[in-house]
Amino acid sequence: MFIILVYDIGEKRVAKGLKKCRKYLYWVQNSVFEGEITSAKLKMLKEELKRIIDKDGDSVVIYNLRTTKYASREVLGFDKGGEENIL
Repeated sequence: MFIILVYDIGEKRVAKGLKKCRKYLYWVQNSVFEGEITSAKLKMLKEELKRIIDKDGDSVVIYNLRTTKYASREVLGFDKGGEENIL
């Protein structure tokens, strides 16, 4: 499946969130990630993020696109992230 993940995580925890997301997905820009991921790996990512975030103040949103057949991606300006940045 293809997902887009965006987060708003507190300053003290944001570096840990970034590291976990980059482990599974491609970094697009600041708090945005995208990529193909298996159901099992998505479950692992969610569990790892749950241990990092403050459930009362942080937010993680995951858009599940199941297929990229009808999706396209267009970048205006500088493309900050990219596939070469996955860890």
